[in-house]
Amino acid sequence: MRTTALLIFAVSTPATALQLRETGRYELNQPASLDYDPTFCGLWIANEGPEAVLVTLQGDELRRISSDLFRIKAIAIEGDHLLLGDGLGSLQRVTTEGVTLAAPFELEGGFADTEGIAINAQGQIVTVEDDPERLSWFTSEGVLTARLDTMKLSPPLSEPQGIAIDPRTGHMLIVDDWEGSNSLYEFTADGRLLAQQSLLEFGVDPEGIAIRPGSNQLFVAFDGGAKIVTFDYTPTLPAGSPPLPPGGDCMMF
Repeated sequence: MRTTALLIFAVSTPATALQLRETGRYELNQPASLDYDPTFCGLWIANEGPEAVLVTLQGDELRRISSDLFRIKAIAIEGDHLLLGDGLGSLQRVTTEGVTLAAPFELEGGFADTEGIAINAQGQIVTVEDDPERLSWFTSEGVLTARLDTMKLSPPLSEPQGIAIDPRTGHMLIVDDWEGSNSLYEFTADGRLLAQQSLLEFGVDPEGIAIRPGSNQLFVAFDGGAKIVTFDYTPTLPAGSPPLPPGGDCMMF
């Protein structure tokens, strides 16, 4: 197993630095965006085609769904349904059976090459975009509330792709693809950079990321080689913090 500790940028010394220990990998065609679904104990995967697929944690297909979008490039669990993005600033809500709940809607703020979406504890839609390079927060209706230019970070985040939010800490994990730094970034809930590390030893061209907090498990989709790599995951915690308790896990067991 490969274990890696991330370089920390926090002002105070953390009790634990973000760590990844690889636990497995399997092939999966064109994984572009991921989210973990505790109801099915599986992963929803968007591959930039007209459908999204639900697979087991080992990669076996369970179902496929479609939408009114011309493609599904980003995907996130939002309550008991899915929020889908076409990569051009349009989103749509559908059930996990693929039934549309409303017409597609546009995110405020003009054109956005939306690569990844996630829902935070406040119910906001959080997106990462790579043209221009931004981390953005929206209301559930798509009204822009905050935006961060990721090129102004040190080191810059030039090709942000997938995003996942740990519900226990609110920390955001964002992958930067091969055209950027091929690395993983960790942020606080309000966008303060905590850590960054290359993922080259694990794979090339990371596109998607998902967290299973109940088992401290992290999933990263790599376009190079078309694979999902799984990790044991330990988040960055400030000095004096106790270890995090597990979050909610698979509801089907």
